[in-house]
Amino acid sequence: MVFGFLRVGACMPGVRVGDVSFNVNEIARCVHRAESEGVELLVLPELCLTGYTCQDLFFQSLLLESAARGLEQLCAATAKCRLTYVVGLPIAVKEGLLNAAAIVQGGHVVGIVPKTFLPNYKEFYEGRWFVSGASIAPATTWHGLPVSARQLFTVGEALVGVELCEDLWAPVPPSGSHCLAGADLICNLSATNELVCKHDYLRSLIAAQSARCLCGYVYASAGYGESSQDVVYAGNGLIYENGQLLANSRRFGYEPQIVVSEIDIERLRNERRVNSSWRAQACCAGAKNGEPPYLLHTPTPLPEAQAAPSGCAQAAAQLPRLHRYVSPTPFIPGAQILSDRCQEILAIQTMGLARRAEHTQARTLVVGLSGGLDSTLALLVCARTCDALKRPRTDICAITMPGFGTTTRTHDNARALAQLIGATLMEIPIAQAATQHLRDIGHSLDAHDITYENAQARERTQVLFDIANQQRGLVVGTGDLSELALGWATYNGDHMSSYAVNVSVPKTLVRYLVEFVAHESDSPLRRVLEDICATPVSPELLPPTADGTIAQKTEEKVGPYELHDFFLYYTLRHGFSPRKIFFLALQAFTVSGSEAPSEQRSVMDAGRYTEQQVRHWLRVFYRRFFNQQFKRSCLPDGPKIGSVCLSPRGDWRMPSDASSGEWLKDIPE
Repeated sequence: MVFGFLRVGACMPGVRVGDVSFNVNEIARCVHRAESEGVELLVLPELCLTGYTCQDLFFQSLLLESAARGLEQLCAATAKCRLTYVVGLPIAVKEGLLNAAAIVQGGHVVGIVPKTFLPNYKEFYEGRWFVSGASIAPATTWHGLPVSARQLFTVGEALVGVELCEDLWAPVPPSGSHCLAGADLICNLSATNELVCKHDYLRSLIAAQSARCLCGYVYASAGYGESSQDVVYAGNGLIYENGQLLANSRRFGYEPQIVVSEIDIERLRNERRVNSSWRAQACCAGAKNGEPPYLLHTPTPLPEAQAAPSGCAQAAAQLPRLHRYVSPTPFIPGAQILSDRCQEILAIQTMGLARRAEHTQARTLVVGLSGGLDSTLALLVCARTCDALKRPRTDICAITMPGFGTTTRTHDNARALAQLIGATLMEIPIAQAATQHLRDIGHSLDAHDITYENAQARERTQVLFDIANQQRGLVVGTGDLSELALGWATYNGDHMSSYAVNVSVPKTLVRYLVEFVAHESDSPLRRVLEDICATPVSPELLPPTADGTIAQKTEEKVGPYELHDFFLYYTLRHGFSPRKIFFLALQAFTVSGSEAPSEQRSVMDAGRYTEQQVRHWLRVFYRRFFNQQFKRSCLPDGPKIGSVCLSPRGDWRMPSDASSGEWLKDIPE
């Protein structure tokens, strides 16, 4: 395992019903193939040593003896393999025949997990052949091996639990108890037949269970070679992590398949530490009603092939590329659901602002309009709020405040946008007032420093609040999540508002929200919004260039927002170390987005950054993130719209004088 990633596989081998020798050879080939791909845990289908569809052949002692011998042969054939694998077979115990999973490590079977819930309805009649694992004595063994559903197995640094097919479909699946007992990952050996729409339901079950249990889930189901007498088995291999699909097989394949991805064990454990409901239930999840305690298998580790690497660069060499897709834009959903997600975000922002406007009995919504992305999104939310409250859009007071750095492009876009939206437009130049203020404090107008910039930002904020006082209005904040993370806001300037609608929307997502509205708009508004999206991000506080274009470009100063949003997401959402975030960033920004599964693909293609650039901007991120906490400790109210926010009343509480030293030292040299 590197950085907490456990490489797992779901395998659908070719089978012949009743031909154990053939099946052993096929499974052994698959195990060796998985080993060559660096898989550490491989899951195979239910009863794959014999074939799931043997029916009354399960009553034949020859088949049962062949299965037991076949397992021994399989262990011998894979004795030199370092991975752990889970394989299905029938085993006979005193109480009857069990549909079971054997867990194999280092060429030895370490435990047997029986199926608990046996489907005996419609096309299924497992109750004809098998008994439930719940009906056997707690001390049951098979060839000296423990036979119990209440077992956990150590694979690398992860704890693994096992359930079989119908167990997942039960009202209370065994995997819930496994996870509360400490399992990080669940293996499911299955033989699910195909019916119209059943696959979608299956995926919803796995997604929900992995999310509810905060676990990884590897599902391997029977495929080609099983009997098609009455039903068809398509070979489903599915790998989930906390509700997210990481990898899936091609259904209805005619050849053996192995799908591979990595489960982030560290991420899952971080989620469990944060989730108070999980902690509370886990503390109360001891053995109940006479249930035996869980057996914990900690096999003797295999000798390492070579010393474990140290440092991020060495770790990357050991695991040069993850199979799982790492999106360069984790805040932005995949293209297939982007439209719905944008609608939802805008609805959250709109409802939050509407409630605040009604509560304060605000007559107007006052917003400073710069012609940039953030103020554009805030104005669009104001327009939707007026529509929702059935108020005229003229109740929006959109104020342009040209200053020392305002360019014709942004000024014209701001005015055109306000007019197309139907807001009441005011223009209040601030250059003269800012000049007077700088002279009053004895500051040279030629010194284009932080004082020069902040004097303009605070003048604009003063104008907004004074106009709001005049009109009994509400100042709508425009600053976004990324700016708050970096402290790219003037304290008591654009840092302050009456209600901050963009407070938890990162910059990369702001752009897509504006583009989404542009796509839905008529041509004149669309053209203005598209030009705003194409304008470089800038506070426009420094004089423009000689040709009148923007001279002060934010991303040249603080770094690319797509990188900072990536760093922010993994810092706050998962609590990862700088070393791991650096590793993930190298994965995300050197692998093209087109290589991602279609359901996970980001609409923004991965940027191209060198390792040195990623390292540099990661240092900038941590320095600014720690140093600028004081601005986040006194944020105005605003709606949380996603899984990450920086409000001191929400996700993030941090001392303003905390040291960034340990985090900076953790970034690889």
